[in-house]
Amino acid sequence: IVVEAYFEGHTSTSPWYWASAGKTLTTAITGIAQEEGLLTINDKVSDYIGTGWTSSPLDKENLITCKKLLSMNSGLDDGLGDDISVSNLQYLANAGDRWAYHNVYVKLQDVIAEASNQTWSNYFNSKLKDRIGMTGAWIQTGDFNVYWSTARSMARFGLLTYSDGKWENEQIIPETYLEDAINTSQNLNKSYGYMWWLNGKSTYKLPQSQIEFNGPLISNAPSDMYAALGKNDQKIYVVPSKKLVIIRMGNSAN
Repeated sequence: IVVEAYFEGHTSTSPWYWASAGKTLTTAITGIAQEEGLLTINDKVSDYIGTGWTSSPLDKENLITCKKLLSMNSGLDDGLGDDISVSNLQYLANAGDRWAYHNVYVKLQDVIAEASNQTWSNYFNSKLKDRIGMTGAWIQTGDFNVYWSTARSMARFGLLTYSDGKWENEQIIPETYLEDAINTSQNLNKSYGYMWWLNGKSTYKLPQSQIEFNGPLISNAPSDMYAALGKNDQKIYVVPSKKLVIIRMGNSAN
């Protein structure tokens, strides 16, 4: 640790929510489950959780693969809020034809629970959390399954990712899968991997918008930086060229 500072009563032992920065934990676990032969990301989601998990026509639902959830191009209507009940997961475009930030990614947790015959939390704990010494827990909050931990535990996950998925002498996240995760995953939003945000690309899109902006996501940051980003400024920045991982959690900086 090079710099560590806390404010407003927050300490090194205070738990805090990751918000959407925690999506990358689901990314990591999906890669681990694929490496163990429990799933293949190019398979249909319905292969694991059954058909009828959306309100889409069956032929459209069957276009949605696990990879489409990782890449945020399921084609489901993102304008209906974060409820992921069947009635609220409605067809808008063919999977792969439209990028939109959507809470439906959390269905990957159901896929992994079914494929592993364990609860999501138990599989997560045994395959990632306990292996790298993280604290924390998943807490269901309304429509969201949110991870809470200390800043140092968030930093452990950032360091794991920076180290190509390796912790000490153990490969935790498959290296080739992680390489895919931190690079452009589809052509609709060049600045998005498998739930990781990517800097240094020529264009980007943001949540709740179909506008394509020119230039890199964060113009004053190194071009090779990639990030896990959550509401109210929950952040993991990984900058390989600087051998740097930055964690930021707490109330919004405004």
